[in-house]
Amino acid sequence: MVTRREVLRGTVAAAASSAFSASAQLAAEPGWFDKPMRWAQLNSTEDDAAGMDIPFWLDYFTRIHADALCITAGGVVAFYPTKIEYHRPSRWLQRRPDYFRQVVEGCRKLGMAVVARTDPHATYDDVYRDHPDWIAVDAEGRKRRHWEMPDMWVTCALGPYNFEFMTEVTKEIVATFPEVGGIFSNRWEGSGMCYCEHCARNFRNYCGMDLPRTDNSRDPARRNYIIWREARLFDLWRLWDSEIRKINPAARYIANSGGANGGLDMRVVGELAPTLFADRQGRSGVMAPWANGKNGKEYRSTMGRKPIGGIFHMGVVTPHRWPDSVQNGNETRIWVLDGVANGLRPWFNKVGASVHDHRWLKVVEDLYVWHWKHERYLRNEEPVARVALLYSQQTTTWYGGPRARQRVEDFSLGMYHALIEARMPFEMLHDRMLDTAGRFKLLLLPNIAALSNQQCAQIRRFVESGGSVLATYETSLYDENGEPRPDFGLADVFGVSWRKTLEGPIQNSYLRVEGNARRHPVMKGLEDAELLINGTYQLEVEPTARFDPPLLTAIPQYPSLPMEKNIWGVTKTDKPGIFLRRFGKGRVVYFPWDIDRVYWEVMVDDHGRLLRNAIDWALDEERPVTVIGPGVLDVTVWKQKNSMTVHMVNLTNPMMMRPSFRETIASPPQQVRLRLPAGRRVSKVHLLVAGTAPPVHTAGGVMTVNVPSIRDHEVIAIDFE
Repeated sequence: MVTRREVLRGTVAAAASSAFSASAQLAAEPGWFDKPMRWAQLNSTEDDAAGMDIPFWLDYFTRIHADALCITAGGVVAFYPTKIEYHRPSRWLQRRPDYFRQVVEGCRKLGMAVVARTDPHATYDDVYRDHPDWIAVDAEGRKRRHWEMPDMWVTCALGPYNFEFMTEVTKEIVATFPEVGGIFSNRWEGSGMCYCEHCARNFRNYCGMDLPRTDNSRDPARRNYIIWREARLFDLWRLWDSEIRKINPAARYIANSGGANGGLDMRVVGELAPTLFADRQGRSGVMAPWANGKNGKEYRSTMGRKPIGGIFHMGVVTPHRWPDSVQNGNETRIWVLDGVANGLRPWFNKVGASVHDHRWLKVVEDLYVWHWKHERYLRNEEPVARVALLYSQQTTTWYGGPRARQRVEDFSLGMYHALIEARMPFEMLHDRMLDTAGRFKLLLLPNIAALSNQQCAQIRRFVESGGSVLATYETSLYDENGEPRPDFGLADVFGVSWRKTLEGPIQNSYLRVEGNARRHPVMKGLEDAELLINGTYQLEVEPTARFDPPLLTAIPQYPSLPMEKNIWGVTKTDKPGIFLRRFGKGRVVYFPWDIDRVYWEVMVDDHGRLLRNAIDWALDEERPVTVIGPGVLDVTVWKQKNSMTVHMVNLTNPMMMRPSFRETIASPPQQVRLRLPAGRRVSKVHLLVAGTAPPVHTAGGVMTVNVPSIRDHEVIAIDFE
């Protein structure tokens, strides 16, 4: 008996033979991934099959110099005449059956790469009727209706719907359209936890347990589920990628996944992905525009020199979705430009081919045309940075758990913002990539609590050989599985031992500035301070090495209410609030409290100054670039094939911490001092945004450039002979 799967495979094979025997002129090119610099995405609506104005879009792609398109092909709706059962064609497809081919071939004739988008997260009643086991199940055992389309069903990402049905869909698309360079999937990781029969059985076969009913990462079933789910998703990624490459070796699977807070190990993602795109399309809540640049640093930490992009939307799609809206163009610009300054290639996302509000078209056109004009200065080969901000997914998962935002991410965000205010070029480093830390001088560890013995040894060797470390709070107090240690894994490096974690949050606790502190570089700008706010989460530690007299000493908590009782019970202690020392050939800074987290929470300037000064002291060398002038700038430095660039993104704005920018406010003049690479002679210096050649002074291998003003972004481009 011939099975349905065998019929599907025969259909795909026939399609592949037919398509690939046709003219190969427009077929995807091998190794195409690094070519595109400016992406467009059309998340097609079902009526686009008949209603899309294809000439309009091809003309727009030409005007903006877009060199790649991601467009929906299948999954929820098939936009081509599919032969696969349950792959429902668009209701409008009969009016223009070759719609998808027209778009693909039109773009390929323009020289654009094309990636087909799929979305496997929802399906219809016929699938529910014939394959109810493909439908996601909630914790109460109910099949899940779609939360926005109640006549549709949510699919299980970890069972046959993806592993069998969507595999055949993927193969059919690639076989039918050799012009397509890959498959990009949205929502392929699932829409929440599933308790279907396949998940229950597969998980039980994996570990002998029932699916967890708690999000507590210390629960054994939850721990096993996290590991099993990740492995299952990577199996799916590898399956789709291998099936694609069997049909078309030039094409690949491109997952919509990744990031420090994602559920997949970024080290493995970096190994699997030929290219990757950060799908954080805009700001919401408390978020600075540098969050887009942070996406670039996170992705690059494991992707290396592989191309990475930043997906953005021109409207408001988070936390609520208004996909047809258009927000202030200044907000779109600052988000995109900070991504570009941090190595992301722009990718605009439009839901549906109908343009209901044309205001965004000019904004994107201006961004993309500028990007195209200066493409040679944006094809970066490597960043110039001597500071790395470590991030740790194992700390997020096993130590942070459901409270990861408060216990992990807020520490990193506070440290990140301090670096932005310091105008310090820096990168991010994955904790499983510590073997590559040698290119940096300073590692920042913002409460990287969960570290293995091997990772601690790598950090120890880094400092012994001349690197420096700045760490906060419970860094290394837990192992890689989130199990507490009796002492810091880096106790010998810090020169202190853990004694007790104080119950927090602690209010009304302070740090006394000691008399000898005012002459120390760590206290620069705080010379007249007598008291600093202490952390809301603190540790009791005991020095095990010799230290100079403390700069800051702790004043323990005392009542703030009733105000009549706001009386110091203890006026002086000998408990340091910061530990500074040398270890091997390197420098070490350790804060036994949450300076970075509380800085992000309350933004007290004293904490920012103390962090910035401590970073400079630990770095113990001249920065690659120094930018002097008022305002808040995100500063990055890059090397290209025969040039060097300094990006400065002007974040100075009353709406810096909340969307959206109403206007951009030009900065006063900025003086830029850049260390030039040894042995390179400068032939030209120019400003890519202003379009002018600024006055330049060079002496002793240092070039000084005066930039008159920065509206939202400026790039100093230095050409070498």
